[in-house]
Amino acid sequence: MTIIRSAHYALAAAALVFSAQAFADATITWIKGDVRVGNDAANANQRVFSGATINTGIGAQAVLKFDDQQQVVLNENTTFRIADFRYRPAEPRSDRVVFDLLRGALRFITGIVGARNPNVVALRVPQATIGIRGTDFMVALVNPAYVNVISGAVSTTNAGGSVVFGAGSIGQVPSASTLAAPISSSALPPAASSAFSNLAAAQVTPAVAPAAAGSATSGAATSGATAAPSAGVGAAVTFGIGAALIGTAVKDSTTTTRH
Repeated sequence: MTIIRSAHYALAAAALVFSAQAFADATITWIKGDVRVGNDAANANQRVFSGATINTGIGAQAVLKFDDQQQVVLNENTTFRIADFRYRPAEPRSDRVVFDLLRGALRFITGIVGARNPNVVALRVPQATIGIRGTDFMVALVNPAYVNVISGAVSTTNAGGSVVFGAGSIGQVPSASTLAAPISSSALPPAASSAFSNLAAAQVTPAVAPAAAGSATSGAATSGATAAPSAGVGAAVTFGIGAALIGTAVKDSTTTTRH
């Protein structure tokens, strides 16, 4: 009886583990240095779930690939939390992505959820909530927060209002009550510039192209980034600045739209 009962418990435990793995949200595809999920050391190919907090130590980095093909690259000294992630290929209406960047810097590359339902994707930082529009972008928290858009566009929203930054632009969000504003790459503090350089060098898949309205997107990621959206994403201001990647001067042409 004891042997049968022990075998039953073992099978039940294995079933629970298998079930949890089946519904995990992301895989840590690459790590360097001290990376932890909660208090436990992380391993390459480890699956992580909604609610998990990932921390990287000095000189460490990690790449997370989510089940919808979106990718998040974590720089050193970073704390990142998967607040909510919901993706079922055949159920677009249930899509939801909410991430928290509590410390450090990251790079975000759009996946299928962001392509077919961009309005349900949010990256929360202390200074603002960042929304995406078919995007590859980076954020560094150096108090204030800095946003560097590689492709696509992002919106930053806080008590001061909303601002959309297009491809090639750099934005600064001073506080949770102050409207974001564009800056040149030369105005970045060294810590933010160094973080962006490290993240830009990461080997990642290009952002997923946006799906047509009302259509489902296949599971395979496609190359090619989207252009900056037109005003009308609830934004108070839209900035379209020329190339602003690290090491490139920002053009003076700035388009501002006020509603």
